[in-house]
Amino acid sequence: MPELDIEDLPGVGPTTADKLRDGGYTTIEGIATASYADLAEAAEIGESTAKKMIKEARKMADIGGFKTGTVVLEERKEVRKLQSLVPDFDDLMGGGLETKSITEFYGEFGSGKSQISHQMAVNVQLSEEEGGLNGSCIYIDTENTFRPERIEQMVHGLPPEIEHPPFATILEHIHVAKGYTSDHQMLLVDSARELAGELKTSDKPVRLFIVDSLTAHFRAEYSGRGTLSVRQQKLNKHMYDLAKLAEEHNAVVLVTNQVQSNPAVFFGDPTKPVGGNIVGHASKFRVYLRKSKGGKRVAKLVDSPSLPDGEAAFMVDLTGLKPI
Repeated sequence: MPELDIEDLPGVGPTTADKLRDGGYTTIEGIATASYADLAEAAEIGESTAKKMIKEARKMADIGGFKTGTVVLEERKEVRKLQSLVPDFDDLMGGGLETKSITEFYGEFGSGKSQISHQMAVNVQLSEEEGGLNGSCIYIDTENTFRPERIEQMVHGLPPEIEHPPFATILEHIHVAKGYTSDHQMLLVDSARELAGELKTSDKPVRLFIVDSLTAHFRAEYSGRGTLSVRQQKLNKHMYDLAKLAEEHNAVVLVTNQVQSNPAVFFGDPTKPVGGNIVGHASKFRVYLRKSKGGKRVAKLVDSPSLPDGEAAFMVDLTGLKPI
């Protein structure tokens, strides 16, 4: 099936196409999965026109109808796995982080969330034979945690048998943007969609989207109980947009999340991730990270649609994630 442009949609001329692209709708699939109101606003058209456009896009992209389990099985064959190159951790995750899904890592400060983000930004650029996805990375940094020098250490720390691009090339394929507020963070997802659309036909299409951290701004800006429903609505929209990116670009979406303490818990671990059910339902894989003795980190798979719960230990040293 030939690659379709948004101009191939009936009634979409150059002016409307430009408005759609400016609004972050760069693919037929993006339009097919848009809401009527959002598309109408982006393209400055009426909602009835937006409905027709979305209906046509769904027909062209073959989205929105029922499919047999056999067809779904075939589509699942497109899913790829991004490896950490720590065998126990990759086994826990069923072979690595899955494309077309959101994987959430949550834990206390220093538990290894940003370390995993940096490591995956490097590993995604490796060939599929070496555990990567031969793609580039978009990194939305909301807590000023991205460090190019950490990337350099991790590139030098890759196993000697793995062929990899030089550090300068790897850094060139990590596209970083700082998010200053929750609204800005949400707008950056639109920018990410635009950039990923531009890179889709390049030799390094975007295969990894990182948001580190997902909830920091939402938590700071909506602190009282009275603002909880507004915060959750915005978080829901944010997660929905990220899930669409994962699907459209057959990419891994990796989000990190903070934790809060639940004082009502007397036995067991009182920490729980911020964001409640909104984040929990949208994240297909939830991994709880915690520190252990001797500098070790423990990853616990808390939720997955297809994998059993379990734990894996790993080390974080100067050169990145390492097996115990």
